Amino acid sequence: MKKALFLLPILTLVLICCEKKEPFADAQQNYNQVSLIIDDLLWNGEIGDSLRNKFATPVLGLPQEEPLFTINQYPVKLLEGYMTNSRNIIVVKKTATTSFEIRQNQYMTPQNVVYINGKNTADIIALIEEHAPEIISRIRSTEIQQAQLHLRKSLESDKAVEKKFKVAIDIPPDYRMVMQRKRFLWFKKEIVSGSTSIIIYQIPEKIMGTPGVGKIVKMRDSIGKKYIHGTKPQADMMTENSYTPYFSSIAIDGHRAFETRGTWQLNNDFMSGPFLNYCIYDSKRRVYIIAEGFCYAPSREKRELMFELEAILKTLRFPSKK
Repeated sequence: MKKALFLLPILTLVLICCEKKEPFADAQQNYNQVSLIIDDLLWNGEIGDSLRNKFATPVLGLPQEEPLFTINQYPVKLLEGYMTNSRNIIVVKKTATTSFEIRQNQYMTPQNVVYINGKNTADIIALIEEHAPEIISRIRSTEIQQAQLHLRKSLESDKAVEKKFKVAIDIPPDYRMVMQRKRFLWFKKEIVSGSTSIIIYQIPEKIMGTPGVGKIVKMRDSIGKKYIHGTKPQADMMTENSYTPYFSSIAIDGHRAFETRGTWQLNNDFMSGPFLNYCIYDSKRRVYIIAEGFCYAPSREKRELMFELEAILKTLRFPSKK
């Protein structure tokens, strides 16, 4: 499987000493960045392969392969003392003892600093295999929370959602409402050569039943046919059927929810892109609230677009829990 990896140029020791620049100063302005402190010899061998397989694995549900995190690798001797401004740091070393530790907010807030130490290659790879899910979960959670702090604003659109669906959600001001129906809202943001969208609607429990990937696809295709159209005749949005979307159970604001990731397309048209769908159960009203984000951006990478949509959708909350 093709592995995507983005490497920043390594700064020279002379520049560091003379200019006293911290190489991570800009990293905190970007999301999904990991500063990996590891010597070149380890990075270019089996340990590096293991790290890339875990942390640069392709993001689920995108039409093209893009890495889960952007990895910036720096040798231990050169840069270990200059990592205080990076939100997510992984330090990998060969040492006399084998150990694993995650320190939070060691140099700044928020921050995750992961230490992976092993006596040999096998020990280090074993630690990576064992703890990668925990590390990924920590980093993803930190990045989502950081994005939500940046995005969260009080908006009229938030009030419209609460009035219609009895839930609140923080939608940034650059998303404008483009459609409002009795049980359907559509917010859209124009970007260079495309757009990102958020749609919200509800389905009664008696109609939905128990959500599964088949029911989610059938539901969103019916919504696409009813509300989301292209410029050509019968160019309705539908779920791309060349592969089954990724489906999992999660919780949003303490409520049982289901996450579906996949790609959409327009019938009789060439438009397509990724989508992220959350189906959240409201037990008091016995309805499912559907919050979905999708984008159309044929000429650019889509990881960060979908990450922004995920951060927005995960601000959904029920007023009684405010």
